Amino acid sequence: MPNNKRKNQGNKNKEVTMTPPNEKDTPIQDYEDEEIEEMQEADLKKLIRTLRSSQKQILELQKSLMDKIENLSHENEVLKRNQNEMKHLVEQETVIVMRNHNEVKNSIDQMKNTLESLKKRMGEAEERISDLEDREQERIWSDQRKEEEIRNLKHIVGNLQDTIKKPNIRVLGVPEGMEREKGLEGLFSEILAENFPGLEKDRDILVQEAHRTPNKHDQKRSSPRHVVIKLTTVKHKEKILKYAREKRQITLRGSPIRLTADFSSETLQARREWRDIAQVLRENNCQPRILYHAKLSFVNEDEIKTFHSKQKLKEFVATRPALQKMLKDVLHTETQKHGHQYERR
Repeated sequence: MPNNKRKNQGNKNKEVTMTPPNEKDTPIQDYEDEEIEEMQEADLKKLIRTLRSSQKQILELQKSLMDKIENLSHENEVLKRNQNEMKHLVEQETVIVMRNHNEVKNSIDQMKNTLESLKKRMGEAEERISDLEDREQERIWSDQRKEEEIRNLKHIVGNLQDTIKKPNIRVLGVPEGMEREKGLEGLFSEILAENFPGLEKDRDILVQEAHRTPNKHDQKRSSPRHVVIKLTTVKHKEKILKYAREKRQITLRGSPIRLTADFSSETLQARREWRDIAQVLRENNCQPRILYHAKLSFVNEDEIKTFHSKQKLKEFVATRPALQKMLKDVLHTETQKHGHQYERR
């Protein structure tokens, strides 16, 4: 028995040495050598079972740990592989991003260059536009100066024509062909004899020239061309026209005709522009007259007023309420007419 006891104790010692040093719950650590010597066989069996159970638990725990280690190792491999794949993807994305960045940078550089080119072109275009505007303004000023010069020249030519035509009398309404028998000078003498018997015998009234006006506007018009009689002096012309105004009705062989002064086309147009105003003044007993060259004269508040332009007339009318009321419609019509003419120009 002692040998078996020792043998068992030896086995127990071997089993005890296999126990992990960190296992706190193992009962063998609670026994001293003296206590083991005193143990009975039942106690030893119990201890052996405990040790076997602990060994089994340790093995299971070891296996579990090994499985966990293997799983962790596998997971680590997976993580490494994923990490490598992610790293590879990141590197690829980095390359793509860098390439895109370079492309964007190149595009931005191209856009900057394009913008600089556009700015340069816009600057050049603005300079050209500015030059064109300056040239256009110079052209406008030049045209205005030319128009002003043309108006001045027309005015000068008109004055020259009026000066040349100052001794002339224009006869309206003489039928074509009537001058074949006596000539135009003879017809004029007949007009004087028929309407102004005293002037016919005035030897100082001499006809220097007589002719019909050319028909410039309408070659097919039925009304006869005007007869222009040029006298030697302006005084005789004014004398004849004065008698004509006093007589009012002038005839040639019983047919009515008109005697008027001969003016340039510019002066005639200026005189025509007074007609509507003169008609309204005549209807209101203001005794209007269109004076040489193209002045309007009429009586207002027992005073004779004379105007050479409509602007001066408008300024005067604005200070006379009664006259303003009288000429309101005709002046308004004239303003609209000139406005439409300006728009057409």
